[in-house]
Amino acid sequence: MIILNGKDLDARALTRIAGGETVGLDEDALALVHENRQVIQRILDEGRTVYGINTGFGQFATVVIPPSQLAQLQLNLVRSHAAGVGVPLPKDQTRALMAARINCLLKAHSGIRPEPIRLLAECLNRNVLPMVPSQGSVGASGDLAPLAHMALLLVGEGHAWDGEALIPGGQALAKAGLTPITLEPKEGLALINGTQLITSLGNLAVGRLMDLIPLADEIAALSLEALRGTRAPYDARIHKARPHPGQIEVAANMLAILGPTSEIAESHKDCARVQDAYSLRCIPQVHGVARDALRFAGEILQRELNSATDNPMIFTETQESRSGGNFHGQYPAFACDLLAIAACDLASISERRQERLVNPAYSDLPAFLTRDGGLESGFMMAHVTSAALVSEMKGLANPACTDTIPTSAGKEDHVSMGPIAARKLMRAVDALEQVLALEARMALEGVRILAMEPAEGLKPLVERLSAVCPPWTDRPMYEEIAHTADALRAHVRH
Repeated sequence: MIILNGKDLDARALTRIAGGETVGLDEDALALVHENRQVIQRILDEGRTVYGINTGFGQFATVVIPPSQLAQLQLNLVRSHAAGVGVPLPKDQTRALMAARINCLLKAHSGIRPEPIRLLAECLNRNVLPMVPSQGSVGASGDLAPLAHMALLLVGEGHAWDGEALIPGGQALAKAGLTPITLEPKEGLALINGTQLITSLGNLAVGRLMDLIPLADEIAALSLEALRGTRAPYDARIHKARPHPGQIEVAANMLAILGPTSEIAESHKDCARVQDAYSLRCIPQVHGVARDALRFAGEILQRELNSATDNPMIFTETQESRSGGNFHGQYPAFACDLLAIAACDLASISERRQERLVNPAYSDLPAFLTRDGGLESGFMMAHVTSAALVSEMKGLANPACTDTIPTSAGKEDHVSMGPIAARKLMRAVDALEQVLALEARMALEGVRILAMEPAEGLKPLVERLSAVCPPWTDRPMYEEIAHTADALRAHVRH
């Protein structure tokens, strides 16, 4: 169980929740939520007019709503804003979305009662998951549409997953022994106003990249051995002279994996080649900036995961409500776009190493890594697949956060398009995983063809891959790619 308190949720923990781990609610945080709720009651008791509590929304902010209609106002808000379309979010992403919103509400600036938070946590723990369409948010005024679909479940409306089928939200709650809530003033807005779609998907991507980026070094080292490259470019003195942290880390990691020498390295230590191609020689520079990008973007996304992103903000200490713009998704959108660029560049340099592995003009290896070329095609189409993935990733690397379409009658005149950034980042990470699997499989075959021992630090990876990928003879390539990807996931976990 992971305890949510609004303060210290991170990508790793969110990934575990997405995968099915349950959550608990910090009681001290809930006590602060209760105190914060009293500010709303005081505003109502004093007859003050405050945006989001007793007014309309957006362009309708000047319309004052009478006390008798305040509950209907919040229900109408949730219903009308549940305007999403497109393929529903996968269940793991939906779980992450729910956990991120719970964590935001526990910051105690939303003016909500503890009861809706408890119900949302119960739904998460019992796997009562709302159907949340993936499209319909521009990432300013928060991720209103996706979160509204989530909030519908709490009032017994919308749809929820029952296995692979969809059933009415009220029926799903009843099957789990849960009772829907009646929204009170400010609570509909509190549930839907925030950046949690961008932030949850961004953090799930961070969790995966924390594994894939170091794995890219290891796979590149295997390619270096297969291509009989030199360790010289990883000399620490080179990188100390250009002290980017990621570059220094990758160079050190490459030397740690490769060690001072190997049987393969000894076989070509006196060769005539002066320098390797950039895809081998510049691994620290290219992989390094991806590490630095992950560090920068990951910090943004973790801060956002533990931020209050509502409007208006409710301050318990001064008993005040203040309108602001914490719902604007530019911070997490920018981070997601940056990570999509990093993923694309890692895949791009991997594809260049793959070209060198299959093209006999660049190495002593046989064409397409097959000993029986002509009768067999070897890894010819595997490289084509990699090229197709990288080309698609170049499109995904085009930033979404630089676009804006004014909405809400011009009130929301600059938006982040963060959900688009987050969704394309998830696609880019999927593609990166496949490109790295293709390189790993080709590099394994190259080392086998050399029939010499690679660096000691590569042996765990080689053994893991060899266990599921016998020496190549033409067979269904898609199965080989899948086996390789599974082996790499197991390798990272261990």
